[in-house]
Amino acid sequence: MNAPLIIQKPLQRQYLREQEGTNSALISICEIFGPTIQGEGALIGMPTVFVRSGGCDYRCSWCDTGYAVLPKFEDQWQMMDAQSIFNEIEKLSKGHPLWVTLSGGNPAMHDFEALIRLGQSKGYQFSMETQASISKPWFSLLDQLTLSPKPPSTGMSFKIRGLERCLEACQSDLCEIDGDHQVDVSLKFVVADESDVKWAKAIADQYPNIPSFIQPCNTQASLEGFEGDVIHESSANDCDNKDKDQQRLLWLIEAIQTLHWHKVRVLPQLHRWLWGDQAGV
Repeated sequence: MNAPLIIQKPLQRQYLREQEGTNSALISICEIFGPTIQGEGALIGMPTVFVRSGGCDYRCSWCDTGYAVLPKFEDQWQMMDAQSIFNEIEKLSKGHPLWVTLSGGNPAMHDFEALIRLGQSKGYQFSMETQASISKPWFSLLDQLTLSPKPPSTGMSFKIRGLERCLEACQSDLCEIDGDHQVDVSLKFVVADESDVKWAKAIADQYPNIPSFIQPCNTQASLEGFEGDVIHESSANDCDNKDKDQQRLLWLIEAIQTLHWHKVRVLPQLHRWLWGDQAGV
């Protein structure tokens, strides 16, 4: 496994903020929950609080968070400023700094700069996952960034330039914090079939210095017809789903071996193994 790619921002840059001290922009928030553990990617197993934003520029066929994507659920989302979001984070963490994961939907659609600055000033670290379709200068403030391009099975079109822009954003001039601040970047691929795996390897091969993670998609999920029923209790189908998840993971291990792809880490969706499709865990 290659060492993690560390993108370091140039030293001694200044960022002149307009309207200093004014209230931050409102952000559409679907849910805030935790502390729990990160179930995927580079930070798998790490304690975290999740801040899930509402809204997405994609419509992936097997999306499992339709309630944070589809406009018909907008009336269930809450408009919150950075201070209000951080107050909830501190309430959940009981004031003990930990990781904060920005999720969605696509959190890159929103302006999380003020929240990140506020949280980091109190000792919190910020991670975000995005499909690399939208880049923002505040990416350079993140402690960890997971770029998760969506494969052909989702029905979405991947543009390599979008991913490049996200990497470039990690080096933006948005720097009034310590010039030694670094963004740990990784790639995460969620795949449904052999074609997806080949597609993922082709992208990862272009970025040999960026750690790559791969996992099977949630085959029980479908954005089409999503009614927004989030399961809050254990389902009678949990055992069957775990068996299917195990079979999918074994299939994926064999698939990457067939391609001789030895620079990728295969992971399950750990939270699904532990809690099934329960929400808020």
